[in-house]
Amino acid sequence: MVAAPGENMRIDADRLWDSLMDMAKIGPGIAGGNNRQTLTDADAEGRRLFQSWCEAAGLTMGVDKMGTMFMTRPGTDPEALPVYVGSHLDTQPTGGKYDGVLGVLAALEVVRSMNDLGVKTKHPIVVTNWANEEGARFAPAMLASGVFAGIHTLEHAYSRKDPDGKSYGEELKRIGWLGDEDVGQRKMHAYFEYHIEQGPILEAENRQIGVVTHCQGLYWLEFTLTGREAHTGSTPMAMRVNAGLAMSRIMEMVQAVAMENQPGAVGGVGQVFFSPNSRNVLPGKVVFTVDIRTPDKAKLERMREKIQGEASKVCEQLGVGCDVEQVGHFDPVTFDPVLVGRVREAAEKLGLSHMDIISGAGHDACWAAKVAPATMIMCPCVGGLSHNEAEEISKEWAAAGADVLLHAVMETAQIVE
Repeated sequence: MVAAPGENMRIDADRLWDSLMDMAKIGPGIAGGNNRQTLTDADAEGRRLFQSWCEAAGLTMGVDKMGTMFMTRPGTDPEALPVYVGSHLDTQPTGGKYDGVLGVLAALEVVRSMNDLGVKTKHPIVVTNWANEEGARFAPAMLASGVFAGIHTLEHAYSRKDPDGKSYGEELKRIGWLGDEDVGQRKMHAYFEYHIEQGPILEAENRQIGVVTHCQGLYWLEFTLTGREAHTGSTPMAMRVNAGLAMSRIMEMVQAVAMENQPGAVGGVGQVFFSPNSRNVLPGKVVFTVDIRTPDKAKLERMREKIQGEASKVCEQLGVGCDVEQVGHFDPVTFDPVLVGRVREAAEKLGLSHMDIISGAGHDACWAAKVAPATMIMCPCVGGLSHNEAEEISKEWAAAGADVLLHAVMETAQIVE
C-alpha cells in the first residue's frame, strides 16, 4: 500500500550521510574538506561515482553541452513536465564537504527513498548536477545554469579561462564530460534546491529549516590596475606609481560603501593577483575582484555606481590605470510563492522548526527561477562557516532538510496511487 502524501514518510538519514562521506573522499582537501574544482580530474571522478549511484537507483542519464548531468526517474504521464531537484558537486579550492554536494545527494536520496516506499509520481523527477556553480576556476559562478537560462551564450562559456589559461571548452572535452544535449532545451515543471545556509542565522535562531523566499542580487567587478614596476627600496615615495596602494584604498572604500548601505548589504574583495608578486618590486599590475550583494536591486545599483566612480578617482590621484570588467551579475530573485508555501507546509507537517530566510549566496536556483517556478530549502551549518574546509553540519540537520525536500517534491510531482 503506497503511503499518502500527508503521511510521515522520511528519507534514510544514514544512507544520505554515508553518500556525503563517500563523495568527500574524492578530491580531498588538506584540512578535512574538499578541493574538487570544476572540470578537474577529481570532478570527473566524482561525476562517475554519482552516475553509478543514480543508475543503481534506476535513473537514466542525459548530459548537455555544458557538462550538466540530468538523471531522470520516469513519471506515469509521458506528457508531464519533470520536477528538477539538484545543486552542484564542484567545490571551492578549499571547500567543505556539503556546499552544493548536499543538494545533489539529497535529491538522489529523495529518489532512493521513493523507490523504497514504492512511490510513483505523475511527473518525472530529474536529479541534477549543474556544472561550474562555484565559479572558482572559471568565472562567473553558476555558469552552466546561466547558459541554460539564456543569460550567457555557449560560446562565451567555452571561452572562459582559468588562472593557467585553460578554457572551459577545452577542459570539458579533456575530462570526457562534454554532452550532446543542447543547453536549455529541457522544460521544467518546477525546480527545488537544497543547500546549507552558508551563514549563521538558522543556527543562532535554533531553527532546523530555512524556507528561502529570496536570493540576494550581486555584482562581481574585476579591477585591473596598472602601475609601474619599480624597486621598493630605491624608488622615492613621491615618484611611485603604486597599483598596490590603489588597490588597498579601493578595498577600504568598498568596506565603507557596504557599511553606508546597512542593513542588508555586503561587500568585499576575495581574489587578488599581484604582478610580478616579488617582495622587493612594486606591482606593475594588480587584478582583484570586488563582490557586492543585497536583496534590494536599487541599492545594488547605487553601490556598484559609487564603487566604480570612487575607484576611478583613487586611481586618477595616484596616476594608476584602471579598467573594470563585470564578470558576474544577477538581480535579486523572488522565489515562487507556491513552491515556497509547499516547503513551509512540509516543515510544519513534519514538526520541524523553520523560518523564512533570504539566501546570501548565489545558487543555480537563481537562474532556474528565470525559466520555471523555483525555490530553495536550507539547513544550518556550524558557525555559519562555508567556503572553508572546516565547514560542518550534523547528520540530523541534513536529514531534516532532506525530509522536507522529499515531501515538497512529492507534492509537486503528484503521487499516483
